Amino acid sequence: METNNHNETNTGTTSSLKDYGLLANLFMYPQNENYKKKIKEVYQYLQKELPEAADALQRFAEYTEDSSFMEMQELFLRSFDLQAITTLDIGFILFGEDYKRGKLLVHLNEEHKNAGNDCETELADHLPNLLRLLPKMKDNAMQFEIATLLIQPAVVKMMKEFSPEKIQKKDEVYKKHQKVILEFSQNYRTVYQNCLHAFFIVLKNDFGYIPQEEVSMNRRQEYADPNNPASAPASAPEKDFSQNIETEMLTEK
Repeated sequence: METNNHNETNTGTTSSLKDYGLLANLFMYPQNENYKKKIKEVYQYLQKELPEAADALQRFAEYTEDSSFMEMQELFLRSFDLQAITTLDIGFILFGEDYKRGKLLVHLNEEHKNAGNDCETELADHLPNLLRLLPKMKDNAMQFEIATLLIQPAVVKMMKEFSPEKIQKKDEVYKKHQKVILEFSQNYRTVYQNCLHAFFIVLKNDFGYIPQEEVSMNRRQEYADPNNPASAPASAPEKDFSQNIETEMLTEK
């Protein structure tokens, strides 16, 4: 099992977190030429603070240096918005359109409000919004829950969506239903996977990482009725937002 560096307990005293406000720029739409400068700042920051993550990000940094503004916008849309490979809305990745996402958004809206974090035009579960939220949170236990039970498993799923097989299937659907086909560079078609991988390394460094299958197994054992081993974790009481996250993740299927 991976060890973590967020200090004494796994509920997190996270005083040494990386700059997640800066890292949020990795997943922002390239609105102007300043985007290249922001990505370069992220890359240089990781070179200093976490070289392993910088190595993972290098291909993405090279892509932003080599590409035009229009090319970067196009690839972002192809990756996250328009018949996208994946989405940046974490709740949708984990729960789809299920009512659980609605419950999650209600809770997250409250967390953003308490932290004074402006979500602007995006929803509360949008990845850049969650990254800007993390360092503003005063509740370290809740911060840890959001990072490990929401963001981490979603990022793992997002990385898997960039497999050649899944991209080919999405492209076939896109070509079938769209008359205009956007051009894109085959060399950089999956470059956002590098971006996600670098970000995941940062998360693991700050919060540790336990695969979701192990989390589910541990929680099922924790919630199980000792007199009824077959009892479901969904029967566990929802004590607070942290408990809600754990319960919803366990009953995702």
